[in-house]
Parts: sequence; C-alpha cells; structure tokens
Amino acid sequence: MLDHPLPDTDAWVLLFSNNTLPVLRVTKRHLDEMRADLENVDARELARVILQDPIMTVRVLAYIQPLRSRSLQHDITTIAGAVMMAGMLPFFRRFENLPTIEDMLKGCDPHALLGVLHIIRRAQRAADYAQDWAIWRHDLNMEEVRIAALLHDLAEILVWCFAPRLGLDIQAQQNANPTMRSADAQRNTLGLSFQDIQTELCKVWHLPQLLQTLIDDSQTNQGRVRNVELAVRLARHSAHGWSDAALPDDYVDIGKLLNITPEAVRQRLRLEPLPGRPLEER
Repeated sequence: MLDHPLPDTDAWVLLFSNNTLPVLRVTKRHLDEMRADLENVDARELARVILQDPIMTVRVLAYIQPLRSRSLQHDITTIAGAVMMAGMLPFFRRFENLPTIEDMLKGCDPHALLGVLHIIRRAQRAADYAQDWAIWRHDLNMEEVRIAALLHDLAEILVWCFAPRLGLDIQAQQNANPTMRSADAQRNTLGLSFQDIQTELCKVWHLPQLLQTLIDDSQTNQGRVRNVELAVRLARHSAHGWSDAALPDDYVDIGKLLNITPEAVRQRLRLEPLPGRPLEER
C-alpha cells in the first residue's frame, strides 16, 4: 500500500493504469453467478450489476473503447452497449478472477475500508439522483448521466484503494475543520486534487468525450452537466444526514434545474415538510 503522495498526476495515472483495479465483492459474486449460467444472462441485467460499481463501470468503458469498429462514428457511452459490442462470452473471459476492494484493504486500518465504501455509496446515491432527474427532464439517454454521476469521484475512490492512509489523512483534516474545502484538504495531503487526477485518467483511458464533459463541473452551463453536478453535491451534503447547512441551497438549485419549487424538491426526496410550509406540487 502506498503511504506517501506521488509527485504529480502522471505518477498517479501510471499507478492506476499499471495495476488491476479492484471491484466490490458483491460485484464479483454477481458476475461469477452469471458466468455459471451464461445462457440465461441478459445484457440489461448484467448492466444493472455493473452500474452499481464505479470501478467496474470504468473498467468496462476503458476496455470497450479500443474494440470500437472504425465504421462506428460515435463512442460507446452505455454499459449495455459495451457488453453487446464485446459479446457476452468474451466479456466474461476478460473479467475473470477480479480482485476485490475488500480483499485489497484487508489488514489495513478498518476505517480505510469503511471510508472507501462510504464514498462508493455516495457515488451510487448521486447516480440514482442524476438518473431520476434525467427522467424528469426527458433526457434521451439517462444512462449517460447516471454513469457520469457514478464516476464523478472515481479518482477519490482509487486513491482510497491504493493509498488508504492518505485518504484517511484527508478525511481527518475535514473532520477537524468542517468548513475546509475538500480540494484544499486534498492539496494539503497530495499536492494536487482528485479532479486533477481524474481529468488525466479520463484522457489516458480514452473514456468517451461525452462522459468527460458530463463529469467536468466547469461546463455547468449545460443542463446535463448541471444535472450531474447537483446530484453529486446533494449526495455529498446529505452523506451524514439531512441537516447539512448547504442543503437548502441545493434544494433551490435543483428546483431551478427541474422547474419545481425547493419544497417540491424535498418532497421528491421524501423528506418531511418544513414547519409551517405546505408541500407544493409541480
């Protein structure tokens, strides 16, 4: 396990690119079960399993890009599309004997595994929010938005997997100073931010340009990017409960995205109405 920061983004990208990336134990179990009953596996069912795991999702997307036919003028941006292009049998052959995050962090500080699982759960919730709002907004390809939200914090997950002590140090800084910006805590420990690493990973792994754009918070003038950004924000701010001081602003911004009131946003999230404030329908 790495216990010191690497000198630059290139070094981090090289670390992640030269090592087999681990997946969730539950992902490996589901894939092993499907492999044993291959004749009855449906691509959509397989995609649903993959889309719960950020690392498995990015591994599939990175795997499929070089296989894309020259005659195909567009990127493969969905997991079901990637599986169908690869073929079911080649897919399962490619992803045999997968290492797991749980095994990788065995023997480390138990808080490291809890930390990375917490971040993955946050990414799953962000993906759920993004997909729900994409449906509401009649997005023509909601899975692209879901994947972008799921992968938004991929670099953070990978750092926790390969350098858990550094992840714990960043976490400790933020716990000691809740008002500290997360990017500042990252730079204090790593000398750079997770976003710096993520940007380079997307390029080196040749992830579809569309997904790179959707993950890029600087492009928030685009509705789909705003969808992803707000889903990630909401998942982050509500990660420890619904009392975070930043949440009221989130409800306002989400309401603007969906063209509903902040209280209607709370209703969609199944939260209790604010005292003295009747719920408003769309």
